[in-house]
Amino acid sequence: MARSVAVAVVLVAMAVAASAQAPTAAPTTPSGPPNVTAILEKGGQYTTFIRLMKETQQDTQLNSQLNNSFNGNGYTVFAPTDNAFNNLKPGTLNSLTQQQQVALVQGHVLPQFYSMDSFETASNPVRTQASGTDGPYTLNITATSNNQVNVSTGVVDVTVTNALSSVKPLAVYSVDKVLLPFELFGVKAPAAAPTASSTKPKKGSEAASGPAGSEDAAEPTGAASARAVGWGVAGVAAVLGCLL
Repeated sequence: MARSVAVAVVLVAMAVAASAQAPTAAPTTPSGPPNVTAILEKGGQYTTFIRLMKETQQDTQLNSQLNNSFNGNGYTVFAPTDNAFNNLKPGTLNSLTQQQQVALVQGHVLPQFYSMDSFETASNPVRTQASGTDGPYTLNITATSNNQVNVSTGVVDVTVTNALSSVKPLAVYSVDKVLLPFELFGVKAPAAAPTASSTKPKKGSEAASGPAGSEDAAEPTGAASARAVGWGVAGVAAVLGCLL
């Protein structure tokens, strides 16, 4: 019995010693810059946004920029869910040109890394990757209580609460609305009314011109009276000639 206990004690001591010598496994960290497409695919509900990014080649462009500026300012992506696109008015995406679809995707990307906390110091309006004839497309971003962030395009307002990834240089946040840019979907200013012609018709010009082909209407009253008297004299002369 004592021998069995001794053997058990020896075995336990050997197991403790072996575990103490075994190296602790280090946590795995991703190598190289992140891939925005891989992050969205892992999220599982961003197929429409992924397709739109691929059709406009913005996934390739963004991943290339992440490679070239791995230690730079980084990027922030607001990723609309599939439900967000489903809630759009039918035909909204198809009504956009290729260039406008590019601008739509770029309007969801900020050329700077923002954590949820750093949104508190964001200076509005916040510039996006999209730009047009009037300059860059912008967003208004406001941090609120309960670790939430409100994002507004001037057309759409949405609250951000869920981060798919928030490790510099790339932050990806899920949004349940498509960020429709004001520059594409905002209310357009009414066109300026045409200016009235400064040249006014002279008074009485319409009366002077008269109807087309009406010579008598434009003839002076005196001339018409003289012509009537002339016809009367000619008629009297013709009657006298017959009598003689």
